[in-house]
Amino acid sequence: MSKTDIKVALIGNPNTGKTSLFNQLTGLNQKVGNYPGVTVDKKLGVSKLSPTQNAIITDLPGTYSINPTSIDESIVLKTLLKKDIKESPDVILVVADVENLKRNLLLFSQIKDLEIPTVLAINMVDQMTKKGISIDLSLLKKELNTEVILISARKNEGIKDVKAAIIRCHVAAKASPLCGIDHKIDPDYFKKLKEISPNYSLYELWLMVTQNNFPDTVTKEEKENLLAFKKDASKLKKYQHKETIYRYQEINKILKKTYLIDKSKATDLRGRLDKIFTHKIFGYVFFFLILLIIFQSIFDLASVPMDFIDGSFAQLADFAKNSLPNGVFTDLLTEGIIPGIGGVIIFIPQIAILFLFIAVLEETGYMSRVVFLMDKIMRRFGMNGKSIIPLISGTACAIPAIMATRTIANWKERLITILVTPFTTCSARLPIYAILIALIIPDKKFFGFLNLQGLVLLSLYALGFVTAILAAYILHKTLHIKSKSFFVIEMPNYKLPSLKNVFFEVVEKTKAFVFGAGKIILALSIVLWFLASNGGTTYKNVEKAITENVVNQTLNKDELQQKIASAKLENSYIGMMGKAIEPAIKPLGYDWKIGIALITSFAAREVFVGTLATIYSVEANDENTTTIKQKMAAEVNETGGILFNFPVGMSLMVFYAFAMQCMATFAIVKRETKSWKWPLIQLFGMAILAYVASFLTYQILS
Repeated sequence: MSKTDIKVALIGNPNTGKTSLFNQLTGLNQKVGNYPGVTVDKKLGVSKLSPTQNAIITDLPGTYSINPTSIDESIVLKTLLKKDIKESPDVILVVADVENLKRNLLLFSQIKDLEIPTVLAINMVDQMTKKGISIDLSLLKKELNTEVILISARKNEGIKDVKAAIIRCHVAAKASPLCGIDHKIDPDYFKKLKEISPNYSLYELWLMVTQNNFPDTVTKEEKENLLAFKKDASKLKKYQHKETIYRYQEINKILKKTYLIDKSKATDLRGRLDKIFTHKIFGYVFFFLILLIIFQSIFDLASVPMDFIDGSFAQLADFAKNSLPNGVFTDLLTEGIIPGIGGVIIFIPQIAILFLFIAVLEETGYMSRVVFLMDKIMRRFGMNGKSIIPLISGTACAIPAIMATRTIANWKERLITILVTPFTTCSARLPIYAILIALIIPDKKFFGFLNLQGLVLLSLYALGFVTAILAAYILHKTLHIKSKSFFVIEMPNYKLPSLKNVFFEVVEKTKAFVFGAGKIILALSIVLWFLASNGGTTYKNVEKAITENVVNQTLNKDELQQKIASAKLENSYIGMMGKAIEPAIKPLGYDWKIGIALITSFAAREVFVGTLATIYSVEANDENTTTIKQKMAAEVNETGGILFNFPVGMSLMVFYAFAMQCMATFAIVKRETKSWKWPLIQLFGMAILAYVASFLTYQILS
């Protein structure tokens, strides 16, 4: 970042089109980080405002005001109060929705009173005609005393004007308050407050008092004087209430002059669609049909590219084995690295399709209807409608899903949601389900379009969701935590999804999955290959012992090499680990090789497939490298039958449906709950449930 770059904070209410504007301003020049000291994702992007001027855009979490009720909203307050001077913005870009301007201007008025240069971008102006809305833009600019730009972020309209306005605001570097709350509430009180420090605006000092949030630059004496204003809590509460009323009075005056809605000219379908999507019966039917389409698509649309990727990695390993000289490096490459990476890359099509559907549902505004629809159900189980967002987000990854619980103000409801979210089938489980379903479930169709494999996958997702709900009910009845609950949800307008937003979302989420999992899998593949290719004295003497054994004299060269490779693997370091836990997992139908995969997949569930690919590659030790699916299909058990048969396959899928098996999730739960107690209860509780359920599954199906 250059010293001349303008730092811009992008702020707005939820569902105002902040993400669309951020994408238009920054394009692909984006990265994801964390706010200082907080495990919340923040998006940063570089925007070229002019040929000579760049801006660093920070997309702050959506908020209704800078009086925070959640962790996400508190980040906005800390940024605006310059808690970290490196993060403090030079210009604020406030995004408002043209249809909900009155509510959006409450946040804008607070930011203006902080006396930070501010640009107001009124979004979705392409909807003005449909909604019967008209705006006197020049008068609105004069009344608000700020730069006001009309934009349509989805259609890329007004973006150049926004960039020019940011530069003008930064050059001016001065801003005046909009409302001036002091003379309307208690002039004497606020006069004394202002006398504490000339270094801060009056509203900054007021926020420090009411929110108990102080910048690092506040002196000890200033802080003590500010804390003295907190002694009369009833007065503070009364003044905050007066402030909100006064702000809305001022906003109403301004909008009465500048903003008009003529409903007789509106041509809106929203009401009619809401009657269907939030209906007490048809709403749930429609939601189920959407889920059915998603899981059918995951198998039907992804099968061709998956087969291509699988075959390509097999050919690559085969080519490397035949082209490179024999040795340790060639073995590492063909038996460790290539199969391990292939075990992740093969599932990109399915994961991308899943993220695509989730992004489209969010973009259209339908996801908010799901939240509203599910609230009545969720409340019976100790959660609220907002809990459905983490549960649905958990189908991508449990980590951001658990972070998303910060929007739930009630601690008990939030804790329950955190604890049950890992039951939701995440994208890391998808590779395991996909390979096992392909092995044990026939590729049949009912009624010409319902794929049996897709239905099985849907049932596994349903199993995870139902288990999460039942676990939430048990926790609701057993956790004795006193708390008050309220539920507020924004119902955004329906809109066609922005292809640009959907594209960025799918690319970013898929890239995060591949590179996040890829680092772990590549490292583990190398470690696994080493542990599987080395051992103690018995390992070193295996080849000699088998070759000299009279029983093996009748075997041909290929059979002898296969027997040596299998014996070496069994006596390797990794083989010893698998053998050690085999007695515990044998009742589940697993052998010691699957046991190794269970151990390594605690780092990340998706490592399971890569681990087996590495182990079977080492064991095969032949010239013709087959695909991962073929290797698993060819594996036999101790009786000579197929190892991955129906009972074993179902047992494994049930195990991974319930087991936590994810180090990163364990870590994030610890951070979010600020305690070791809850993640440990979660880890062992899910592990016991997984073991018992998979044991019963295998024993019944056998």
